[in-house]
Amino acid sequence: MTLTSLWQDRHPRTPPASVAAIGGRYDVAVVGAGLTGLTTALLLGRAGRSVVVLEAGHIGSGTTGRSTAKISCLQGTQLSSIASKHRASVVGHYVQAQLEGLAWLARFCAEHAVPTQTRDAVTYANTAEGELRVRNELEVGRSAGLPCEWDADLPLPFRTRGGVRLAGQLQVDPVELLDALALEAAAHGVHLVEQARVTKVSDSDPLRVTTTAGETKAAKVVLATNMPILDRGGFFARMEPARSYSLAFRTPTRYVDAMYLSADRPSRSLRDAGSDDGPMLLVGGNGHKVGAAVDTRRRVEELRTWTHELWPDAVETHAWSAQDYVPHHALPFAGPVLPGSDIFVSGGYSKWGLTNAVAGSLVLSAQLLGGHLGWAEAFRTWSRHEVPGLARAALVNAGVGWEMTRGWAGALAGRSLRADGVVRVCTHLGGIVRWNDAERSWDCPLHGSRFDEDGSVLEGPAVCGLRRTP
Repeated sequence: MTLTSLWQDRHPRTPPASVAAIGGRYDVAVVGAGLTGLTTALLLGRAGRSVVVLEAGHIGSGTTGRSTAKISCLQGTQLSSIASKHRASVVGHYVQAQLEGLAWLARFCAEHAVPTQTRDAVTYANTAEGELRVRNELEVGRSAGLPCEWDADLPLPFRTRGGVRLAGQLQVDPVELLDALALEAAAHGVHLVEQARVTKVSDSDPLRVTTTAGETKAAKVVLATNMPILDRGGFFARMEPARSYSLAFRTPTRYVDAMYLSADRPSRSLRDAGSDDGPMLLVGGNGHKVGAAVDTRRRVEELRTWTHELWPDAVETHAWSAQDYVPHHALPFAGPVLPGSDIFVSGGYSKWGLTNAVAGSLVLSAQLLGGHLGWAEAFRTWSRHEVPGLARAALVNAGVGWEMTRGWAGALAGRSLRADGVVRVCTHLGGIVRWNDAERSWDCPLHGSRFDEDGSVLEGPAVCGLRRTP
């Protein structure tokens, strides 16, 4: 069971009674029908390539359909994080990529009647330490060309120490956006297959893509699954899986004037949304590493309590969570899974997927069509950019090793990791999964694979259901 987002509830899907077997041969097979996959497919379809999109669930069932859907070049303190590890030119390339992603989405939504709302983005501070981080973000953003401003008096119902504000950003219903992309892609000949989970890509000429609905062939394959489902390239060891929570509330008036995000912890994200019943308030935050030994129900309840204390007349309508991946070197990636490979990947968006997904799609389509983008340097899958993240990668992977050891030790000792006398083992790299009480799922603390109560895959990199060990 999974919690349903506001966006998914607005656009319900009815699973087909059966899935037709797939086959055929294409120029490109795209795995995943989120924002990255559909944008990439559309760009390639417009260029005359034959494209098939293979989606394990349905359009909007993944991270895009569960996001807060902020389209913003001000991203908390992300620019400061990048600047702490990379040269100013790399930060500049990253900012240019965000501007390109925002501009592309603004044009697409305007041309295809997808409603957007223009809002300022604000990163705010509650503490003195947070203020230092936010003022640093202001300096880095301005140096990279963003017209950021300091706002000392934020109209929020709690005390802050001010924040950095960037005007002219956007918010959207992400599933409505995905539906429009899917329709436009289909109009350019893209073939979309839902309920077809890819389980294997065989190295051959052409590549053979095996799914739960049959096999197809393609000259190139794009893995648009956030975390690549293939272990080639070791991306699972180069990123940390993160999960965060969101709540939606019906309100008598619009309570926030911008898209807000705290620089302090616990994190708090705020934005408004419209509905047939009037204004809504979206509250997010309280994130943690996937599969961590935390009380997930309490994380959701803390957000609920915090909101009701500030806005007592807000009426909750939805609660959900989303998953993203944070690369150790702070930069997203888009390109070949290995140098010279015909398999391409895009991901590592650090919870800023709307701009980064489009930017990654632009990078992939340029590479596949023989073009070049100057700012794509920030998205390279293999480069010296990885070096600044090696220390962090070593630390996180040491933690992965510890989780593996602790999980198996606890299972063998018969402690709480057992349920009904059964140890549940992740099919990716053999981690012992933990029960997520808020979402009633089994979550792997190693690399973020998640499974439903019955053991079926919810999120990768695992592609097969849970194994049960007595």
